Amino acid sequence: MNGLRVVPAWRHGQERLYVCLTDGRNVAWYDRDTARVNLLSEDRREDVLDTLAPFLTGPVTVGPPPVPTPAELARLTLRPDDDLAPNRPGEALVVALDRDPGPPHRLRPDPRRRALAAEQAVGDALDRMEGGGWHILHSVPLPGGARIHHLVIGPGGLFAVRALHARKQRVLVTDPMVTVGRREARPLLRQVRTDADRASYALTAEVHPVLALAGPAVLDVLSPLRDLRVLQDTELSSLARLGGVLKPADVEALHAMARDRHTWLSL
Repeated sequence: MNGLRVVPAWRHGQERLYVCLTDGRNVAWYDRDTARVNLLSEDRREDVLDTLAPFLTGPVTVGPPPVPTPAELARLTLRPDDDLAPNRPGEALVVALDRDPGPPHRLRPDPRRRALAAEQAVGDALDRMEGGGWHILHSVPLPGGARIHHLVIGPGGLFAVRALHARKQRVLVTDPMVTVGRREARPLLRQVRTDADRASYALTAEVHPVLALAGPAVLDVLSPLRDLRVLQDTELSSLARLGGVLKPADVEALHAMARDRHTWLSL
């Protein structure tokens, strides 16, 4: 026995296997996503690899931890309360419903729950883009109580995504009006563009507006859209196929800026 044990943990949405001494100190960790074993002490290389052997599924790179990039250093300096990366889809609505769930019996469903279902469905679809250089932030708070439902940052650029509940309903889009089922038409595309404009100002980079429809039966776009995408939640993966706009270093720098709550306070 070499006195080492393996402790699994999740960090920034990725699984890590830490190799620890009996007193809890780390001597190495294994990142499954990068297939890399990071050694804090070269003297324990063989012991660490023996301990991790049952967990390794293929070739791995072994060496000291990589030097953090400026974006990673900026992220590490964030206080937990200022880091938006852990936000769940619909985070603000989850908190609001926990504080005030409303009366137990209602004649009509609480519209906040429909909105939450839409943000969760769209958020789940976007989260599947994580990796490959893409980052997703949810429920980004803006001054005045507004929010950007989802912010997508990756090789294909930046996108401010607003979710709309449309389950099993027909959606008509005539810029800037959006009609869902039999409800009254609303100039929703103006709000979608406003979200993107505010994000562009905060990040000093071009942010593209996207309206994401959760579960529509039919989508009819009746007029050409100006610099705006309307997508069903099942089509959001098409954003991941975009590329050639941002370099990896730019993506990481913008992600580090966007996840900091203070970035959005001056809007």
